[in-house]
Amino acid sequence: MKPVIDLRINKDVKLVELLRQMNEIGGFTAKKLATGIEIFESMKNDKECIKFLSFPACIISTGLRGVIKDLIKNKLVDVVITTCGTLDHDLARTWKDYYEGSFDMNDAELYKKGINRLGNILIPNESYGIILEDKMQSMLKEIAKEKSSFSTREIIHEFGKRIDNEDSILYWTYKNNIPIFVPGITDGAFGSQLWMFRQKNKEFNIDVLKDEEELSEIIFKSKKTGALMLGGGISKHHVIWWNQFKGGLDYVIYITTAPEYDGSLSGARIKEAVSWGKVKEEAKYITIEGDATVLLPLLVAKFL
Repeated sequence: MKPVIDLRINKDVKLVELLRQMNEIGGFTAKKLATGIEIFESMKNDKECIKFLSFPACIISTGLRGVIKDLIKNKLVDVVITTCGTLDHDLARTWKDYYEGSFDMNDAELYKKGINRLGNILIPNESYGIILEDKMQSMLKEIAKEKSSFSTREIIHEFGKRIDNEDSILYWTYKNNIPIFVPGITDGAFGSQLWMFRQKNKEFNIDVLKDEEELSEIIFKSKKTGALMLGGGISKHHVIWWNQFKGGLDYVIYITTAPEYDGSLSGARIKEAVSWGKVKEEAKYITIEGDATVLLPLLVAKFL
């Protein structure tokens, strides 16, 4: 047994040293975070491992977008699976600003002012639906000149190609040729704009089954797979669902705020996925309870 060591910090302690100490203090979430860092490093150094990143859209409205972007920019992940709102927020913030707010603001007053509240982030109408419609419809006209049917990975790639902004996630997935899949493509403003475009361009089509063909090829060609998953829902499930067909993930780090007592996928700890064959019994895995906006920067700081 290893003894518990007291954490020693002061104003001069460097972040790398603080994270090293967390591996020795033997305390609750700090220890889980340190284990997650070790697993991420093992996954990163395993040249046979295809690394998946999944996350929900809400965090892209925050400054955590920059960390997600840097993971992709530095090629620390190979495949991204997320929700439609990620495209909404990444594109909208490419052209307009979001603003700081509070969880305790008067929502009826915000509505009257044309401001949408996402937690403690404020998103004016002109920074979201209005700018997305204005920009996307003209871009879709240009994209549709080339062909009429796209997978979600392909249509996202086309948008990334047309965005000259290094703060954008879509820009870097295009630049580094990292596929980004959105299985719930119609569940957001980006999907609504696709639908609106189709009203006048009936030949235009999004082929979600083509995405599944690409994912199956990635999975069945891989020798090993790993995943960094933030939150649950369709993003998490799509990662673990496909990996069951190759015998399960070899490495997993899962960050969640959801409880497991209600049986939800978001609350399900990674060890539950072992019973489904979605994670290997001998895999290196950890579930870290907490807010990804706090935990993810600490988890990946030493690798960026």
